[in-house]
Amino acid sequence: MTSVQASQDHTRRGRPRSEQADRAIIDATLEMFAESGAEGLCIEKVAARAGVGKATIYRRWPGKEDLLLDALAALQAPLPEPRGESVRDDLVALLDAMRSESVDPRRVRQFALLLGEGAKYPRLIERYVETVVEPRRDVFRAVLRRGVATGELREGTNIETSVDMLTGAVLARPRLSHDRADRGYARRVVDELLTGMASR
Repeated sequence: MTSVQASQDHTRRGRPRSEQADRAIIDATLEMFAESGAEGLCIEKVAARAGVGKATIYRRWPGKEDLLLDALAALQAPLPEPRGESVRDDLVALLDAMRSESVDPRRVRQFALLLGEGAKYPRLIERYVETVVEPRRDVFRAVLRRGVATGELREGTNIETSVDMLTGAVLARPRLSHDRADRGYARRVVDELLTGMASR
C-alpha cells in the first residue's frame, strides 16, 4: 500500500459519522417500535434492519432507551423561532406547527405506543418528557411571559395552565377531527384563549 493509499484509508476510517447510517438506524428503530413496542426493540435487530454493525449503533447511543428517545424526537420538526413582535402571532405559529405534526398518522401512532409503555418503562416516559416535551413547552412559556412583561397579556396570567390549554387543544383532539386538520384551527384556539388573557 502506498503512503497516499494509507492516508486515504485512514481518512475513510476517521471520517465523521454518516448521516445516511444515522437515518437508517432511526428509521429501523421507529419501524421496530411500531411493530413490537419497547419490549421487542433490541440493538441487534435494529442493526440488522438498518444494515449496520452493532458497534456503529453503540458508538452513537449507549443503549436502546437513548436510541428510542432520539428516534421519537426525530419525528418532531423544531418549533419555529418566535419573532418577538406579537404574542398572538408567535402563539399561532407555534400551535400551527404542532397541529401539522398532530395530523401525521405515523407520529400519532408512535406517541400512542409510547404512552402505552408508561407502566413498563416509567423512566423512558420521564426522559421523553424531560428531553422532548419540556423544551417545547419552554418555547410557549417564554412567549407568554414576554406577553405579560410587555403588557400584551394581563398580570397574573397562569403560564402553566395557559400552556396546557394551548398544547392540549391540539394533542387532546380526536385523531380524525376535521377542526384539528384545518389550517385555521390554531388561530381560532389562540384567539379564544387570548380573549380571557388579554390586558384590559
